[in-house]
Amino acid sequence: MNSCNLVRLAKVSLVCAAAALSGCSWLQSIEIDPTRDWTANQLYTEARSAVSEGSWDIARDYYTKLEARYPFGSYAQQAQIELAYVQFKDDDAAGAVQQLDRFLRAYPNHPNSDYALYLKALATLNERDGWLAELTTQDLSERDSRAARDAFDTFKELVARFPDSRYAPEARRRMHELVNAQANHELQTARFYYDRKAYIAAINRAKIVISEFQTTAARDDALLLMADCYHELGMTDLEADLRRVIELNKIKPGKKEDDSWLPSLWD
Repeated sequence: MNSCNLVRLAKVSLVCAAAALSGCSWLQSIEIDPTRDWTANQLYTEARSAVSEGSWDIARDYYTKLEARYPFGSYAQQAQIELAYVQFKDDDAAGAVQQLDRFLRAYPNHPNSDYALYLKALATLNERDGWLAELTTQDLSERDSRAARDAFDTFKELVARFPDSRYAPEARRRMHELVNAQANHELQTARFYYDRKAYIAAINRAKIVISEFQTTAARDDALLLMADCYHELGMTDLEADLRRVIELNKIKPGKKEDDSWLPSLWD
């Protein structure tokens, strides 16, 4: 073999060696999915285990793979609900609501539809941010107000469709809380205006409480506040009429509503 052929052969050998080394490096860079041969039951079991440990990223990964690989089984249906729970716990309330809407459209008569509605209402309120505690503050945003209405409607649907559900009593209690919180917010806003001598604005807000939240304790305080506004404005006839109504109904400041009728979740 002449020298030219030897040189050519050496070059080919170097190229092959480089390709082989590159191929090995490329193969090593491929991450093997340890769950690739897992059954639906195994994925579901491991996902539940991750949930119990608070490993939300791992749980989300397993539930997503379960739904993708076994889309027509009972595990996949349950995984959709539990994935929403994981999203909610992992500070993705909006994602949880979307996930639950998708589930409820696909399986409106699923045995766990009542839980899906309950969880959707909680995610709508995003209670992890303490929404109910903040509702009565004076900087309540329009988004929060809309969230209250949407959550109320979801709780209401739960109670209407599943009156015997284990979640129905708690849904009723939370509906009651939402109505009271909204009423108190309107009342606090009316007082805010009253303290700043904006009596007409205070009257308008008090009227909202009286007309839209008649069954709450805030209604009585709104009537008293309106009477005080009429007094400050020198509208003696309207004040006198309202004082008579207050007297006839034995309305006193700070009267609390009796909500002892409300059942607990475990009754």
